[in-house]
Amino acid sequence: MQIVKILMTEIIDYAGLFPPAKLDMDHTVRNYGAYLCSRDQWMLGRLIVPVARLTEFEHAASELLPTSEAHEIWKISALMPPASDADLDDLYRRIAEFNDRHEDPANGLALIDAVEIKADRPEHIDRVISENPAGLKTYFEIPIEDDPRGLIAALAGADNDAPVYAKVRTGGVTPDLVPGCADLARFLISCNAAHVGFKATAGLHHPVRHHNADLGGPMHGFLNLLMAAAGIMLGELSEPDAIELLEERDEYAFRFTDVCAAWRDLSLDDEQIALARERFALSFGACSFTEPIDDLKELDIFPAD
Repeated sequence: MQIVKILMTEIIDYAGLFPPAKLDMDHTVRNYGAYLCSRDQWMLGRLIVPVARLTEFEHAASELLPTSEAHEIWKISALMPPASDADLDDLYRRIAEFNDRHEDPANGLALIDAVEIKADRPEHIDRVISENPAGLKTYFEIPIEDDPRGLIAALAGADNDAPVYAKVRTGGVTPDLVPGCADLARFLISCNAAHVGFKATAGLHHPVRHHNADLGGPMHGFLNLLMAAAGIMLGELSEPDAIELLEERDEYAFRFTDVCAAWRDLSLDDEQIALARERFALSFGACSFTEPIDDLKELDIFPAD
């Protein structure tokens, strides 16, 4: 299923430090190093590390980081404190010092090229954008329970050369942290209208929406989310259709061939999927890299080698 490879290439930002996995740093960096060397590394994106734990990361990864440009550099997305609390000068200084050290192969090759930060007011977004000194990609995690268009407009209006994106939380450790399908569809439609790409985080361990007994409620599926995002971006889904797609729990409603990804009457070809991934549905964070792979294999849609 080569279209699944297009849909899922470099899609999973590995967040092993965070719940529910909540691994220690040593375990997390060993996992990431192993995944980078695995046959499934094509699905792997950045490693998520809080800025406050960069020193701990450097200690844990010191024997694992590549020391030759012949090997793939470790790409990191640094998780920042909320924009309302952040001492941006200090945080950006730490990131710059980290990148300076790890530009030298003798110290192990690693690069922080993205940051992620919560923001719930347009002025906080403006402040972070204006004080970004290094052209880092910035993903702003915004609330979506209320109409998010004002915050998304602040992202779209960013007067800065550095790329700016939205980030949406799609799950959590309690049912109340899982957004409703209508709210999620509204977020996707608002981002698309403003030409703002996004990433998602939390709860996307499995391909299709389902009831999770441990959580005591539904969890979103990453195939639901990605197909809804692609359909919205390409003008193939109305808002009610997008909500219905996000609510879909029948795995057999999704169909994949080498050149087509489909849900019910929605059918997208390989070029459309590639465009949606490049411009809109950028990645999702997950504390497990193996669960999504295992589920795709169980559905018999994992790409052949």
